[in-house]
Amino acid sequence: MATFTYEAMNDAGKPTKGTVEAGSKEEAIARIKSQRLFPTNVAEQKVSKKEAKAAAGKGKAKPKKKGGMGFGRVKQKQLTSFTRQLSTLQDAGLPLLRSLQILEQQQKPGAMKNVLVGVCEEVEGGASLSEAMSKFPKAFDKLYTKMVNAGEIGGVLDLILQRLAEFMEKAEKLKRKIKGAMVYPIAVVIIAVLILTFIMWFIIPKFEEIFKDFGVKLPMLTTLLMEGSRWIAGTNPGQSIPGAFIVLPSPIFIFIAWKLIRASGPGKAITDWMLLRIPIFGSMLRKTAIARFTRTLGTLIGAGVPILEAIKITGETSGNYVYEKALLKVHDSIREGESFATPLRESKTCDALVVNMIDVGEETGEMDKMLLKIADNYDEEVDVAVASLVSLLEPLMVVVLGGIVGTIVVAMFLPLVSMIQSLQGGGGG
Repeated sequence: MATFTYEAMNDAGKPTKGTVEAGSKEEAIARIKSQRLFPTNVAEQKVSKKEAKAAAGKGKAKPKKKGGMGFGRVKQKQLTSFTRQLSTLQDAGLPLLRSLQILEQQQKPGAMKNVLVGVCEEVEGGASLSEAMSKFPKAFDKLYTKMVNAGEIGGVLDLILQRLAEFMEKAEKLKRKIKGAMVYPIAVVIIAVLILTFIMWFIIPKFEEIFKDFGVKLPMLTTLLMEGSRWIAGTNPGQSIPGAFIVLPSPIFIFIAWKLIRASGPGKAITDWMLLRIPIFGSMLRKTAIARFTRTLGTLIGAGVPILEAIKITGETSGNYVYEKALLKVHDSIREGESFATPLRESKTCDALVVNMIDVGEETGEMDKMLLKIADNYDEEVDVAVASLVSLLEPLMVVVLGGIVGTIVVAMFLPLVSMIQSLQGGGGG
């Protein structure tokens, strides 16, 4: 195949230049027109003898395009940005393949670029966008591909991509708020544990030596503190490793154990049930789960996805076993010709206001709008809950840490009082 250079005008009347590979000039013109361009000059590109020889040495096989060394999942921020940009390009009227190629070229080497290379190849081979995306589940989940499929069927892919981008942006914003609220208390706890470990390992033993030299009788509180210090430093007879080597990495062990427990079905069910019943924190998680599933379901129904399939996808992507089971009951109820609200009310997973609003949406035929209103309302409630949690945690941590430090000070001060009294008694005698 030969390479042709061309000059053309786009839909807006702006001049553009480029190259295209084709077997003949007529085929090149046809390919240029298929990109919604109007060619004004098409000419075969001349190849030097050196380039022709190099091309002949490589053979006829066209190497596959490489996206770079990318491992793991695609970052949510990258996926959201890609969705928004693809929506804009589709709204501007660019061909789908051309839009994907533009977005692939601007990506840095990594997982996202590799995925887009694969999607471009699938679309170029005749697959639809949703079919191509479904072959990369680590980047495009079931919710994403089903919405894209609905947009393709309805001929409103640009609108669906825009809705999907808005949905992802709001979901990411909610996640950032919750994570941001937890950063401060976690950082304070980690620093406090490090400082207390240092005090127990290096400072307390110094006081213990002083008390032994003076032969002071230690109160129970001080004795317990000394025993704890010896355990942390690993100086107890027969102790194999310092306790600090257990205390410091314990958060990592707890995190791994938590992940392993939640990896199994029963473990996830039990932990999700327990999390929703934790005072204050459980209420915030409940509101977060309601905001998530109502926004997901409202977005899917608004995109034209059949309600039974939309409910099934929402349950699978709800992120909480309790709500997944509740939505499964709703799915079975609707399949049998019953209402949406009744099984949701019986599950007792949502407030009465949520159930009543869904009931009204079902009666008026505006379920998608009602669900999105519920999601917006609960997003605001989550904001308030997060702010309340942070305002409660700050003084609580001050009280707890102050209590720990105060206990250590008192435990060290009591023997000092005895020492001072014994010294005064000895001096008076």
